[in-house]
Amino acid sequence: MHLVVLVTNTDESEFAQRHPKDGEKFTDLILMARPDWRTSVFSVKDGEFPQDLSAYDGAMITGSPASVRSNAPWITQLLALIRTAHHSKIPLFGACFGHQAIALALGGTLDHNPNGWVHGLTRNRLLHRPDWAVSLPEEVKLYGSHCECVSALPAGAAPLSESGGMNTGFTLGRHIFTTQHHPEMSHDFILALCDEMRDELGPAAFARALDSLAQKSDQLSFADSLACFFEQAAQR
Repeated sequence: MHLVVLVTNTDESEFAQRHPKDGEKFTDLILMARPDWRTSVFSVKDGEFPQDLSAYDGAMITGSPASVRSNAPWITQLLALIRTAHHSKIPLFGACFGHQAIALALGGTLDHNPNGWVHGLTRNRLLHRPDWAVSLPEEVKLYGSHCECVSALPAGAAPLSESGGMNTGFTLGRHIFTTQHHPEMSHDFILALCDEMRDELGPAAFARALDSLAQKSDQLSFADSLACFFEQAAQR
């Protein structure tokens, strides 16, 4: 199977240069479950888009510190691509920014998190279990880092998970799957990101994040479910 990684991460800081880029991280995530699959990486935040998304078996949209609501030209182009993919039922997975972009493109709404930054290990209650998600636990632990959220889902979308009363993932048909969080992040990376964002998070959120990271995420089971999602969606 050949997937596209649509990179939206605008961070070009020294910190970002010291760590694997998102194209590599999302490739590694899917290869955990399906080591024979291939990916092609497009830096959509730099205006690099695939000519024909239907030439691939599906797409993964990464996270980003950028706001989906910023009206940047590349974001407008990405939202149009999402609508085209949805119309053609091309399998799409979105993480964090990708989750929010898919929601907004298809008629959902975004807002600021009512409780400020979510950062560290998050605990997400499954609200329903698609047949491709058999390996996910009832409470899915994923690393998160965001200050915006999806406040209303697109028409026809089914909430997949919630945390603290907020939506943290949804499905739409058999071809769209999202999470508000970052299954691609390693434990070492989220620890490093905590240090990098210490001042931005503030003392209380920083302390909560470090405390949460005494445990690790359900990355392997999530990777398996993600692969199963693309497999069943490709049978459209």
